[in-house]
Amino acid sequence: MGDVCRYAVVTGANKGIGFETVKQLAKSGVTVILTARNEKRGMKATSLLNEQGLSNVVFHQLDVQDAKSIESLAKFVQTQYGRLDILVNNAGASGVVVDEDVLRALNVDPVDWLAGKAVNVIQVAMKTTYESAKLCLDTNYYGVKNVTEALLPLLQNSPSARIVNVSSLRSELKRVPNEERRKELGDVENLTEDKLDKILQNFLHDLKQDALEVNGWQMMLPAYSISKVSLNAYTRILARKYPKMCINCVHPGYVNTDINWHTGTMPVEEGAEGSVMLALLPDGGPTGCYFDRTVVDEF
Repeated sequence: MGDVCRYAVVTGANKGIGFETVKQLAKSGVTVILTARNEKRGMKATSLLNEQGLSNVVFHQLDVQDAKSIESLAKFVQTQYGRLDILVNNAGASGVVVDEDVLRALNVDPVDWLAGKAVNVIQVAMKTTYESAKLCLDTNYYGVKNVTEALLPLLQNSPSARIVNVSSLRSELKRVPNEERRKELGDVENLTEDKLDKILQNFLHDLKQDALEVNGWQMMLPAYSISKVSLNAYTRILARKYPKMCINCVHPGYVNTDINWHTGTMPVEEGAEGSVMLALLPDGGPTGCYFDRTVVDEF
């Protein structure tokens, strides 16, 4: 896009990968709206970047679960810039209630954690309650969907819009135990938002009945996993609907952040690389793809 100024929104950006994504985009000359649910933390993060000479970072409050908050952000972007070029849906929730002291005492090997082998060990430290699961789906899936829908008219005003959905290894279809569900989620031609709603409703129903395992849901971070599987599916639906935009999802790597209680091994600088690369894709770049960091991978 040459010298034209680009405008970006990054959600959940007061710390971790989101914060680093804002920083790297701002360094590349993009005007970035850093959003956070907590106004105080968001302002503090923005000031920090402004002090580092990145005057092109501005703050706006955003709670992805709050329709009024989403609407307020959309109005702000509309009024200030008239369009949006980049949306990075980074805000996330883990879907579990964790006893961090117990978790730390377990001292799980990152390799086992990544492979999902730690699933039985860590159950003592984390519980998936109905509330924590609902919060997770409302953030990682419905939150993304509602923010994206509110900002789509502004993204359509951009000559080369980019949407980046921050996903997870847990999103990969091969990790979905139930074969029928796996097939349905992998059938790009026939994916619909209604189908995703039904799957998520079934998940919450089975969770209430304490019937996750018997119904073939992932047992390692069950709510988080299905929220990210659904996010990937939504990414593909959007990419088909808006072929002029580049719309992708990315697993940032196993990064040391709050969402995995700092069990991760990779620094946030590396964790943001995938998001930043996809946010700055040249025209004609890939769309409707899943990336493992900076490399295209299988859904």
